[in-house]
Amino acid sequence: MANTNIDREPLRELADEGNETALDRLADLADAAGDLEELSELLDEGSMRAGFLLTRRAAVTGDVRELQRISDAGYDDAGNELNRLLKEPAGGQGD
Repeated sequence: MANTNIDREPLRELADEGNETALDRLADLADAAGDLEELSELLDEGSMRAGFLLTRRAAVTGDVRELQRISDAGYDDAGNELNRLLKEPAGGQGD
């Protein structure tokens, strides 16, 4: 059975060396802890997993500014979600 309780420090070292799986794991840990600042930093480092997790959170709350920021940081799906939200009828009524 794999060790699922890996220390953050070795993960950070691996991520700094370009290991994308370690970067993804750091994003998952930050998401589980509700650490949006760390998720944003990981997105800035190029973590598409962090972009996905931040987009999911912003879409649920309808935070169009955050979706724009995530999209600008390079996660294209945030732009798609932003466009979807902007095209919804006002007040959620279909007409």
